[in-house]
Amino acid sequence: MDPVWNHPLVGRVSRVGRRLRQTDRSRPWLLDTALVLVMVALLCVPDLVPHHHERHDQLAKAFTHLSVAATLALQAGQVLPLLWRRRRPSVAFALTATVFLVQCALGAWLRVAVAVLVALYSLALHGRLRHLPTACAVTVSGLVLLAVRMRSDVSVLDGLFLLSTTIVAAVALGLAVRIRRAQVAGLRDRAARLEIERDQRSRLAVATERTRVAREMHDIVGHNLSVIITLADGGAYAADTSPERGKQALLLIGDTGRQALGELRRTLGVLREQTQAPRLSPQPGLADIDALCARIRSAGPQVTYRTAGTLDTLDRGVQLAVYRIAQEALTNALKHAGHDTRIRLSVTVADPLVHIEVHDTGPQDGTVRIRTPHDEGHGLAGMRERAALYGGTVVAGPTTDGGWTVRATLDLTPPAGLPGPAGSVDAPGRSGPSGSPGEPDRTGLPGEVAAGGAA
Repeated sequence: MDPVWNHPLVGRVSRVGRRLRQTDRSRPWLLDTALVLVMVALLCVPDLVPHHHERHDQLAKAFTHLSVAATLALQAGQVLPLLWRRRRPSVAFALTATVFLVQCALGAWLRVAVAVLVALYSLALHGRLRHLPTACAVTVSGLVLLAVRMRSDVSVLDGLFLLSTTIVAAVALGLAVRIRRAQVAGLRDRAARLEIERDQRSRLAVATERTRVAREMHDIVGHNLSVIITLADGGAYAADTSPERGKQALLLIGDTGRQALGELRRTLGVLREQTQAPRLSPQPGLADIDALCARIRSAGPQVTYRTAGTLDTLDRGVQLAVYRIAQEALTNALKHAGHDTRIRLSVTVADPLVHIEVHDTGPQDGTVRIRTPHDEGHGLAGMRERAALYGGTVVAGPTTDGGWTVRATLDLTPPAGLPGPAGSVDAPGRSGPSGSPGEPDRTGLPGEVAAGGAA
C-alpha cells in the first residue's frame, strides 16, 4: 500500500482536497453555490432543450410533459434549497422533498429529481438523525409514484428496488462521512487534551522540582549559616580574652563555609546543562549525623546523640529525611537556645515507624524570646513536608523546663493507594533558620503545642 499512497497523483489529489477544505472553511457559501450551478448545468438545462427526452430518453414517454414555466418552477424549487443544505439541512430537505412530491404527483420526469437525494445525503451528514427516518419515508413515497409510472417498461417491484437503492446509497454515504468526521474530531480533541495534560505534567514537575531544590537550599544554607553566625559571634567575643579560641572559631567557620559551598554546588549542578557528566556525591544519611552533631558542638552546645533499632535497614530516601529533620531541629536549637544549651537527639526505629526526637534545655541565661505572630518559618514547613512524604507527622512545642522539643514520626508502611496524610506540624513561635524578617521566635508558654502549618 505504501507505493499507492506515495504516488504523485495521490499527493496532488490530497493537496487539492486540503485546499478545498481550507476554502470551504473560509467561504462556506462558495461550495454550495458551485454545487447548485453544476446541477443546473447537468440536470436542468438538458430538460429545457426542446424534444430532448424524445430523442434520447425512451423512458420519458411514460411521463407527463410539462411546459417550460412549470419545468423551471419545479427545477428551481428542488435546486435552490440546496444553498442551505449544510446550514439548515432539515429545512432544505423539506423544501426539496415537497417540490419533488409535487413533481411525482404530476407524473413528470425531470433529471433534477436527483436533488432530493443530495438533500437526503446532507440531512444524514449535517442534520438531526431523528429526522432521518421521516425523510426516508417521504422519499420512498415519491419513488413509489415514479415506479408506478414505469410499470409499462419494468415491474413496480423492480423499479422500486432500483430507485430505493439510491436512497440507501445517499443515506449510507452521509452517515459514513459523518462517522468519519466524528472520529477525526474525537482524535483531534484527544490530541489537544493530551497536549494540555503534557503541559500540566511539565508544570507540575517543574513546580515539584523547584520545591525540592528550595527545601534543600534552605536546609543547606540555613544550617551552615546558623553555625557560621554562632561561631563568628563566639570568636569575636573571645578575640580579646582568648586569641586561640578566636583562631579556632575562624578555622571552624572556614570548614563550615567550604562544606556549605560544596553542597550548594552539588545541588545547583543538577539545574545546569553540562557538556560532561557532573561530579556527584551521595546525599547525606544516618551515618552523617555524627558529623552534623560535631559541627553543632563546635558552635558551643552540648549535643548527645543516641540511636535504637535497626537503622541499617532504612533506605536512602528515609535516611535523607531523618537527616534533614534532625539538621533542621538542631539548627533551630542553636539559633533560638544559644550556644550554651544542651541538646538531646535520638533516632529510634520501631518497625514500621521511625521516631526522631530533638530536645534542648533552652537559653541558659534566663532570657525568653517572644514570638512575633503571623508566619511560621520555612524550616518547620520543610520538616512537615519531608515527614508527609512518608505519611508522618511533626509535633513541636515548648516544654515545662523552658526548653523545646521536636518529635517527628515517619511511617514506613507501603501505601495501599494514595500517599499518607500530610503530617501536621509545628508550633507557634519556632522558626527555621532562614533568617527572614518577621519569623517567629520561641515562646515561653508552658506545655507542648502542635498546630498545622501552611506549606
